[in-house]
Amino acid sequence: MRKLDIIYHDEDIVVINKPSGLLSIPDRYDPLKPNLQERLNKKFGKIWTVHRLDKDTSGLILFAKNEDAHRALSLDFEHRSIEKIYHAFVHGRPPLEEGIVDVALIKRQDGKMLVAQKGMRSITYFRLKKSFQHHSILELKLETGRTHQARVHCEYLSCPMIVDELYGGDEGFYVSSIKRNYNIAKGKEERPLISRTPLHAYQINLKHPTTKKPLQFSAEYPKDLRALENQLSKWSSIN
Repeated sequence: MRKLDIIYHDEDIVVINKPSGLLSIPDRYDPLKPNLQERLNKKFGKIWTVHRLDKDTSGLILFAKNEDAHRALSLDFEHRSIEKIYHAFVHGRPPLEEGIVDVALIKRQDGKMLVAQKGMRSITYFRLKKSFQHHSILELKLETGRTHQARVHCEYLSCPMIVDELYGGDEGFYVSSIKRNYNIAKGKEERPLISRTPLHAYQINLKHPTTKKPLQFSAEYPKDLRALENQLSKWSSIN
């Protein structure tokens, strides 16, 4: 089992750099599935959930170590005073180098989120961080925290995440899609460079729930996203 990447902890909070593929909290149908909250419970004692990351999403996630901290952080999230910044690898390029997506989202019975007038308002600020020939890295600041918000808003910008079958991306990203004359050994099948949604919770800014001191944490890309960025830079850079 992979060692926990603990970015910071004290008597009130713990900040983790979550790997992709690990649930944030227990699965409602199978609580025995490996999840971050249970591992933290074993290490620190009872842990309180403040927010969540999807299983495929890597990066920073914050937990509280006591009820008072949990209450204070929950209020800060409710009042939108905690800033969460994500990086997303997407197809195409947005119409503007920076802007805002402000649309209402509604959940279908199958769990997919859709833009709909009668849904819940969702707000994401976006900025073009890096461009390639046919792909981009977007910086996303989520002001609200709706299910799949970053993924749906990227699709809304006509820039679905590179891998995201549910919202317009592909099932995997292959080097052959960007490298000319890519050769595969006879009898071999090309494996995807990445097969998970390339979304990373890069930075979180908050006030400590007890001391009120401003805190800022960031987490560099994991190995798979570093490899993806390197291959895009190598074979799909804009000259």
